Amino acid sequence: MNGIPDDPRQHPYYPLGVAIPGYVANALTTREILAIFTTTCLGILIPTCLYIRRARRDLPASEVFTVLWFVLCGFIHLGLEGYFALNARTIASDTAIPAQLWKEYSLSDSRYLTADAFVVCMEAVTAAFWGPLSLACAWCVLADHPLRHPLQTVVSLGQLYGDVLYYATCTFSGVEYSRPEPAYFWGYYVLLNAFWIVIPVWNLARSTRATARAFAALEEEEKKKKTSPGGNEERESVGFT
Repeated sequence: MNGIPDDPRQHPYYPLGVAIPGYVANALTTREILAIFTTTCLGILIPTCLYIRRARRDLPASEVFTVLWFVLCGFIHLGLEGYFALNARTIASDTAIPAQLWKEYSLSDSRYLTADAFVVCMEAVTAAFWGPLSLACAWCVLADHPLRHPLQTVVSLGQLYGDVLYYATCTFSGVEYSRPEPAYFWGYYVLLNAFWIVIPVWNLARSTRATARAFAALEEEEKKKKTSPGGNEERESVGFT
C-alpha cells in the first residue's frame, strides 16, 4: 500500500504479523485520500463560515472559530467515526472511501483494523454523543443561547477524556501499533489527535471562566437585593419594631 512493502501477513500494519482477516489494500493513494479528506473539511467549513458572517456579523473571531470547530467535530464524529463504529468488524475488507481513509490512518494505529474493544467502544460513544452535541453546541454559540457553556463544557470534557484514554491505552499497552515512519506516528497519531486535547482544554477554560463570572454576578445581584431598600433586611427590621 502506498509504496510500503507488505509484511508476512500481506499487509503493512504493525505490530508485524498482526492478524487482519479479510484485509484488502486501498485503491486510493495517500495523496488522494488526504485530498478527499481536506476537500470534505473545506466543503463543510467554508459554507458554514459564510453563513456565520451573514447571520452574525458582530460575532468575534474567537466565537467564529468555536462554531467552526464544533461543526467540524459534529461531522467528523457522526460521519467518519460513526462509519467506523458501525463497520468496525468489516472495515479491513471494505473499499468505500471512509474505510480507505481509516485504513490509511491505521498505519499509525492498527487497532482500528482489529476491532479493538476500547477503540470500537470509544468511537461509538463519540459518534453517538459528542457528534450530535457538537452540532447543538455550535448552534448555541451562534444563537448566544444560555445552554452554550454547559454544553461546551460537557462536550469538551468528553473529547478530552476520550483522547487522553486513547493515548494512554496505546502508550501503556507496550505494543507498537504504529509504523516506524515519522509521518505516521508524529503526523497521524500525535498531531491529528492533539487537536482534540488542545482545543477542548481551551474551550473548557473559557467555559469555566464564563460560568464563574455568571455565578459571581448572580451572587452579587442577590446581595444587592437583600441590602437594597425594600429588601429582606429592611422587611425583617420592620417586623421586629
